[in-house]
Amino acid sequence: MARCVHKIELLAKSHDREGFDCGSEPLNLFLKQTARQHAERGISRTFVLVDEAVAAPKPIVGFFSLNICQIKSGSLTPQEAKKLPRDVAGVRLGRLAVAKANQRQGIGKTLLIAAMGKFIKIFNSAGGIGLFVDAKDQDAKHYYEQFGFVAMPSNELELFLPVRTIQEALITRG
Repeated sequence: MARCVHKIELLAKSHDREGFDCGSEPLNLFLKQTARQHAERGISRTFVLVDEAVAAPKPIVGFFSLNICQIKSGSLTPQEAKKLPRDVAGVRLGRLAVAKANQRQGIGKTLLIAAMGKFIKIFNSAGGIGLFVDAKDQDAKHYYEQFGFVAMPSNELELFLPVRTIQEALITRG
């Protein structure tokens, strides 16, 4: 039996977007109808996890999208906001989804770590205070919190992961 070798790739025509189903219609529709348009317009980038050994069109195991964002530092916790200018830049994890057949196998964690790695590349080139995500519900919020994300005081479903936490997490993974 061939071993599955997962690889993160930028979404391309060679990926089977139509066959993806994570169980959430808004996430499925984003991948199928919006992700490539957003990439072409410079709005966001979507990255997919695929089995490297499979021929095109490659089935998508999971995906995440990233975009640059700007927030008011006053929306952060007072501890995070001190010593920051009024407007600060970061990266928003716009969407993260895993195909139903691959859920509960650690793929979400793999995607989140890959997103953190992409954030560090952006940080090293342009700066940014951290990674932001809008959790769709309390379950998603709890999922992100286990990785160190903290709720924003202004909206408990908007979460923030500071750059230093990301750096520490990636260093410990070595």
